[in-house]
Amino acid sequence: MKGNTKLPVNPPFYYGWIIVFIAALSVFFSGPGQTYSISIFIDAYLTHFGWSSTLVSTMYLFATLFAGLLLFIVGRFVDKFGQRRMTVTVASLLGIACIFNSFLLGPTMLFIGFFMLRLFGQGSMTLIPGTLVPQWFVGKRGRALSFMAFGSFLSAAALPPFNAWLIDTVGWQTSWLVWAGLLFLIFVPLAFFFIRNKPEDVGLYPDNLTEEEVSGRGSKKSSIFEEAWTVKEAMRTKQFWLLLFCIAVPSMVNTGIVFHFVPILAESGIGRTQAAFILSIMAIVSFPVTFLAGFIVERVQANYVLTVAALGQIGIMFLLVQTDTYTAAIIFGIARGIVGGFEAISLGIIFPNFFGRAHIGSIKGVTSTIMVIGSAFGPLPFALAYDRFGSYQEIIYVMMVFPLLAMIFAFISKKPEKSAVNLKEKAS
Repeated sequence: MKGNTKLPVNPPFYYGWIIVFIAALSVFFSGPGQTYSISIFIDAYLTHFGWSSTLVSTMYLFATLFAGLLLFIVGRFVDKFGQRRMTVTVASLLGIACIFNSFLLGPTMLFIGFFMLRLFGQGSMTLIPGTLVPQWFVGKRGRALSFMAFGSFLSAAALPPFNAWLIDTVGWQTSWLVWAGLLFLIFVPLAFFFIRNKPEDVGLYPDNLTEEEVSGRGSKKSSIFEEAWTVKEAMRTKQFWLLLFCIAVPSMVNTGIVFHFVPILAESGIGRTQAAFILSIMAIVSFPVTFLAGFIVERVQANYVLTVAALGQIGIMFLLVQTDTYTAAIIFGIARGIVGGFEAISLGIIFPNFFGRAHIGSIKGVTSTIMVIGSAFGPLPFALAYDRFGSYQEIIYVMMVFPLLAMIFAFISKKPEKSAVNLKEKAS
């Protein structure tokens, strides 16, 4: 056994599942920085300050863009300082960001508030657990990530109606203070107490393998051994760049749709409360789908699952354009939930499966940067198109081009071989 650090508790099951639970909580508490949460505050901002939708979308774009550009640094810090220290630090900073957002006075503070929420919430609080779970699971990585995804879908299901209720009950300023309290009182202590960076630190092995199995006296030896790619090595493969595009597309398209979801459905006479309910339906449906997707990606190459998800993205966008009743909106929400489940798992597993877990913090830092940058460019085209055409249908049709390209790129992205890349380097 490698490590000598004691576990905080000794459960009758593999400690990695406690890690999955804390990772799921981290993704859940990223909610204050996620678009599905912030979007519920936008209407309150417009009413309180009298700002235009284009102004708020522009602030959101540049704040998210600048936040995304810093995420590669967060990824490097994860490799250097470990997931435990980084999770506690980032969660505390997200709590401070929530306090700051309760005191907004003008566009400059709005920009800073968006920046902090996106960097510490949407970016870092999802990046870090995405590097933590792959350390504890290799052969069972798909199912572990599907359990972690429960935090994401529970957050997406609960936060829109919860935020709407909070804002109606105590106002948007106090609502942000409530979130700060929840972070400091619940998540930060749990993360500090339970997180351990990797199983080897506490005398364990990934997938709960025994020392005999790892040393070669068991049948499962091969399941935890992966090629260790550095960021620089990964960036020399075409697959890395094609998959970065595949990450950017759903982030951009989905953020644009969710950010403007209330006014998009308002064109069909569907109100804010009903729109929040549709967002919840998406998350509720996605949760069981992730379990199916988690087992599938353990048996089918992740790039093929990602290809199907991109095709589904095109289908649901077409469905959204055709939505003109509340019943149709519910059908859209169900379809979006199915696609989202496969999308989340395939995107979460494909980089550690392709490039290993040794430098996953730095690699995920780059992918998270692209994800956040993609989300930064989502809302503004929708706002500009609405100002120009008075409708969102035109921009939804235009945006279908991007998942079409992502579908092609995912399909041709086979798992790279490090030896082939090294040989190509030597030849050049």
